[in-house]
Amino acid sequence: MQQSRESQYLRKKVCLLGAFAVGKTSLVSQFVKGIYSDKYLTTVGVKVDQKSVVVGPTEISLAVWDLAGEDEFQKVNMSYMLGARGYLLVADGTRAETVETARLLRERAENTVGKIPFVLVLNKADLTTDWEIEDASIADLQSQGWSIIRSSAKTGEGVEDAFSKLVQKMLGDK
Repeated sequence: MQQSRESQYLRKKVCLLGAFAVGKTSLVSQFVKGIYSDKYLTTVGVKVDQKSVVVGPTEISLAVWDLAGEDEFQKVNMSYMLGARGYLLVADGTRAETVETARLLRERAENTVGKIPFVLVLNKADLTTDWEIEDASIADLQSQGWSIIRSSAKTGEGVEDAFSKLVQKMLGDK
């Protein structure tokens, strides 16, 4: 008797963390709805969206938590990370200091939820002529085992890749 491969259905919570105005909300909008808006919207607290993705025989319903950005006046509420199975750290390629914020947020996330999969998303790839992030800085993070994806919420470049890479890591693939 031949066994049939049954499909599985999983639900996973993922969060987006990053400095203020790095493009977290725009990335979520591009991923979930396939749209981009030049209109800037500040996230207050958290905004949750849903999207299902299929990886092999597995359908995964992602609850995507877009957390308010961090700056010198406002800290990310790490309690929103509880129950997350993975997260995207988002940095703005045109603002080098947002990579340092991402490093600090990764440490705080790890202190809150332990070591769970994450991907660093270097957003605003459509503005590479204005980039401040050095290749050496990127190479340093990669040498520490960080997965890094360049993206543009505006053009859609790398957005699906970032979420796909995170889902693969959550499923145990490298």
